[in-house]
Amino acid sequence: MADTLLEIKNLKIGATAYPPGEPPQEITIVDGVSLTLEKGKVLGLIGESGAGKSTIGLSAMNYGRGGVRLTGGEVLLNGRDIRPLRGGKMRAIRGAEVTYVAQSAAAAFNPAKKLMEQITEAALAHGRCSKREAEERAVTLFHKLGLPEPETFGNRYPHQVSGGQLQRAMTALALCPEPDLVIFDEPTTALDVTTQIDVLAAIKDAIRDTGVAALYITHDLAVVAQVSDEIMVLRGGKTVEYGTCDQIINNPQEEYTQALVSVRSIEHEEKQPTPEPVLRVEGVTARYSGTRFDVLETINVDLHPGQTLAVVGESGSGKSTLARVITGLLPPREGSIIFAGRTLSPDMPSRSREDLRELQMIYQMADVAMNPRQTVGTIIGRPLEFYFGLKGKAKRQRIIELLDEIELGEGFIDRYPAELSGGQKQRVCIARALAADPKLIICDEVTSALDPLVADGILKLLLSLQKREDVAYLFITHDLATVRAIADSIAVMYKGRVVRYGTKSEVLSPPFDDYTDLLLSSVPEMKLGWLEEVIEHRRMESAGH
Repeated sequence: MADTLLEIKNLKIGATAYPPGEPPQEITIVDGVSLTLEKGKVLGLIGESGAGKSTIGLSAMNYGRGGVRLTGGEVLLNGRDIRPLRGGKMRAIRGAEVTYVAQSAAAAFNPAKKLMEQITEAALAHGRCSKREAEERAVTLFHKLGLPEPETFGNRYPHQVSGGQLQRAMTALALCPEPDLVIFDEPTTALDVTTQIDVLAAIKDAIRDTGVAALYITHDLAVVAQVSDEIMVLRGGKTVEYGTCDQIINNPQEEYTQALVSVRSIEHEEKQPTPEPVLRVEGVTARYSGTRFDVLETINVDLHPGQTLAVVGESGSGKSTLARVITGLLPPREGSIIFAGRTLSPDMPSRSREDLRELQMIYQMADVAMNPRQTVGTIIGRPLEFYFGLKGKAKRQRIIELLDEIELGEGFIDRYPAELSGGQKQRVCIARALAADPKLIICDEVTSALDPLVADGILKLLLSLQKREDVAYLFITHDLATVRAIADSIAVMYKGRVVRYGTKSEVLSPPFDDYTDLLLSSVPEMKLGWLEEVIEHRRMESAGH
């Protein structure tokens, strides 16, 4: 067809696995996927981790990372099969006809070079235009993408701009050579919801204004619904469902797609607080060593037994810093932490073993929170031995009980972290925290690195454990959907201060302060046209002011 830009037919992608103590095995990562993308259109690729989204996206550049190989099918770009192309012929296409926007712009840019040099590099290398024309294109894109001081923005180094600005700069890099196709690989996943809105709107406008076609890869269906014409749902390297954006969102046919659409449907009623809080943060002000500015200013919050306090706000608002103060990793400059009726020592080394046991933490990245050389049994068993002196059969029996509680079972006791999925790793970290029999667990962005369905399972598990164990959670997140699902009370943080605090119903009910209103209005909704509504609402508010 004349308007067809990219056509993938029966694509098969494989790799070689090397199981310990076994001969190499050939595995299939993508199995028989076909798709068609017309010029100027956007196709969303959605699915859980390991579904094959990024692998399929990179196949449009005839590229397989980490030893992955395109083993079958055709990849037709502008009518020709690029699969057999190698060397210079393929390099002539990458960065010219097809470009790529990575998930982490911070890791993708060279910190030693100015942004303008990097953004114009591909256009110049492929002879698409002169240096002056490339820089003019870049400045035009800076304007379109809403970057500050577009005439001089390119003179900055990557570390001199924010994460959201850097992600938009990477979009400018991809669009500067005026390609036919751009592959967006999770471009907003690492961003706060407020920043995500700006980047999404900028990407959508840039696609419309330049007429480029795009593959948009994500695990967030609400996000992909705002930018795509069609959506392909993937699982285990196969197509689950493929249709228009309207059909996938409003009339999904497959059970897996229906589950994606209905995710975050957890019902959680606020509980009445007990007379005495398990945690009281009183007038806490803190700053990091060697700095002159406070990162926390006069923080006052309470958390009651068996309840969840959600601490929300954008990156840099002080959420994780508050957790560091509570755990004793950052002694406060002023104020105190009262836990279980006693005032805690400001620094961790001075705290008693009982203080340490009763206050546990679950980290955002389960991958780096566990020793890869220890089995699941060893990881969960360490706090049992350290705090309770359990050994031998008694320790093993308690480990099995904890594995049952996190819905994994005894079969996982001798596995290593590398043999677990992301959700399973996080469950093991939950079991390790529970092993200490704590009164309070600080959950620091524990679902932000997980796919929606996996995250949903973790939240349901945490709620059931809370009901059974009467443990309190301090839940740090920037995901308002999660907050609505699990919180009893909410503290909204902004620039080191609590700007709104109260029960969930109080905080989520108007009238709102400006920041809370911005935060709540920035959570993507599973409906078509939502992004345009938000942008128009903000434009009218701005005009009104």
